[in-house]
Amino acid sequence: MRPLNVLFLCTGNSARSILAEALASHLGRDRIRAYSAGSHPKGVVHPVALQVLAEIGFDVAGLSSKPWDAFAGPEAPQMDLIVTVCDRAAGEACPVWPGHPATAHWGIPDPAAVQGSADQVHKAFLSTLHQLQHRLGLLLALKPEALDRMALQSQVRALGNGAEAHAPDNTGEASPM
Repeated sequence: MRPLNVLFLCTGNSARSILAEALASHLGRDRIRAYSAGSHPKGVVHPVALQVLAEIGFDVAGLSSKPWDAFAGPEAPQMDLIVTVCDRAAGEACPVWPGHPATAHWGIPDPAAVQGSADQVHKAFLSTLHQLQHRLGLLLALKPEALDRMALQSQVRALGNGAEAHAPDNTGEASPM
């Protein structure tokens, strides 16, 4: 089965969506092909986002801030799932995505908005990283090959609301994954 193409969106594409892209690529290995973009990209990745990713051993060389229009054209990879990670991007009028992918919103506070010492900002980025890691772990517990687009959308939206992933067991009852 081909990997699930997942696009993570936020307004600036400099922190949360970048962290999500890097984590999903790493955790998803051959199951997820992750991308990120922004409605109004800053053009640069937040340095603390790069720092926390490098601290946990991630290669940050290919990460960049890019516009979401880059994923709306016919030449763009067709997405299976689009996840907004900031409330502002979730409320904006999005492009029409090729293939009509499932969509979900995972509202996560912006670590780049934290005012304080360098240590406080660093801790905010680590907190964001851990929140994303938890939700991505639940996403990876889902069996996408057994879910149609609407079921996938429902399950991933529930993850954004803090629900655990569930799938039918052999008896037809829902059980935690």
